[in-house]
Amino acid sequence: MAGGNGELKLVGQWASPFVTRVRLALDLKGLSYEYVEEDLKNKSDLLLSSNPVHKAVPVLIHHGKPVCESWVILQYIDEAFAGTGPSLLPADPYEGAIARFWIAYIDNQLAAPWDRVFRAKTDEERAEAMRQTFAAADALEGGLKECSKGKDFFGGDSVGCVDIVLGSLVSWVKATSVLAGAELFDAAKMPLLAAWMERFGELDAAKAVLQDVDRAVEYARMLQAKNAARASTTN
Repeated sequence: MAGGNGELKLVGQWASPFVTRVRLALDLKGLSYEYVEEDLKNKSDLLLSSNPVHKAVPVLIHHGKPVCESWVILQYIDEAFAGTGPSLLPADPYEGAIARFWIAYIDNQLAAPWDRVFRAKTDEERAEAMRQTFAAADALEGGLKECSKGKDFFGGDSVGCVDIVLGSLVSWVKATSVLAGAELFDAAKMPLLAAWMERFGELDAAKAVLQDVDRAVEYARMLQAKNAARASTTN
């Protein structure tokens, strides 16, 4: 694999889908890297010095220079290693714009309310966050139809940035099904997304880096318990 000899280092945390998307991109591009697991309760000097603004993961360090924010990192990987592996963004400007639109949609309309599902302090807050998440997933079914043009992935025949961004959530989609008792990508309502998720999960890169679903469920329940305890002490 390219990118060896300590050239690339990724600072991350196992549960973060934002870290997962960077790992997927690196693997799909065929780049080797050192992975550093971060303790977010006791942040390292490496993380604090590499990302002094947000103090958050992921951080990609390339030849000693840090790049922060997952979407910025994906674009950087695609540009810095343009001659290595497949391109992650479409070469056509219009198709690239469409891909960026759906990436922003996934982050702002799907992932944001979804995160609130796990951090909600009341049943009412959790129910509203779930409603918003399911509505966003429904619209994303149309996005897949538009981008794929009848092929296997958002990127067409091959995996692209939209696939990576959504694919980083696959383990959490499955964890949500366990926790909520309802399929986020219901095959009856969203057949394209349900089939896409199965295809994506079979990729070697996905098998290598996606979180274990049982561990994700356990982690989510821990978050929910903490938030419930916090809510009870403030009421």
